[in-house]
Amino acid sequence: VQLQESGPGLVKPSQALSLTCTVSGGSITTNYYYWSWIRQSPGKGLEWIGYISYSGTSYYSPSLNSRTSISRDTSKNQFTLQLNSVTPEDTALYYCNHDQYWGQGTQVTVSS
Repeated sequence: VQLQESGPGLVKPSQALSLTCTVSGGSITTNYYYWSWIRQSPGKGLEWIGYISYSGTSYYSPSLNSRTSISRDTSKNQFTLQLNSVTPEDTALYYCNHDQYWGQGTQVTVSS
């Protein structure tokens, strides 16, 4: 399984961040597979953002729940993170993940 993140590297404060993960070598609808977004802010550890399941249900970190949405496009084998009302504290390296498989990460900077 290979995962590849894509999306803008710079987002203005108060805007929405949108990142897409394209999956190859496996289907996002395979039973019991869960597809996550995880981030790492400068000087901090990994923070789990949320996941979307093989059936399309999503679950988010309680600390980010009010601003987060994860959706999918099964025809493209992709899943997408939207994080609303971003602040500079959302600046981080964002990864998509499934089990032991990780994307290479994409840097997102929140700045005016």
